[in-house]
Amino acid sequence: MVIAEQQSPYRKLIIALSIIIPVAVAVLFRVKIEGFDFSFLPPIYATINGITAVVLIVAVWAIKNKKQSLHELLMKVCIGLSASFLVMYILYHMTSSPTPYGGEGVIKYVYYFILITHIVLSVFITPLVLFTFSRALAGTFAKHRQLAKITFPIWLYIAITGVIVYLMISPYYN
Repeated sequence: MVIAEQQSPYRKLIIALSIIIPVAVAVLFRVKIEGFDFSFLPPIYATINGITAVVLIVAVWAIKNKKQSLHELLMKVCIGLSASFLVMYILYHMTSSPTPYGGEGVIKYVYYFILITHIVLSVFITPLVLFTFSRALAGTFAKHRQLAKITFPIWLYIAITGVIVYLMISPYYN
């Protein structure tokens, strides 16, 4: 009962953020700010995705080897990396025209499959990460582990496919 009460403020905040973030991203994609050149950002945020993937894997290794403090630190780093990715991603898209994918044939369908699954799953990763993290903060480690088994592969997929999408579209940037 006490744990449920402790999580209640997190729950409301997580739900609010899980709605606000994708809505804000969708709205901000329609906003175009002229006069700024953030064309240098895509390789940076693709690199951040790659680093996130590596750190996620090391964090899982850490917890499996009973290095709880290291695991906690690495997960906080992953959350920070993902937040910085999101800021850069929004900045780039608010100041740049969309880049159409120029590949043809089967590779075009592969690209769009990866892109669409990446985008759809990225909408759901915010609540998954935040609920998983809040369970760790609350000390409900059994529930934390249970949710982490779902959160980890999805987050890892998003991080890896972020790099793949960048590599596939980068030849078509202006």
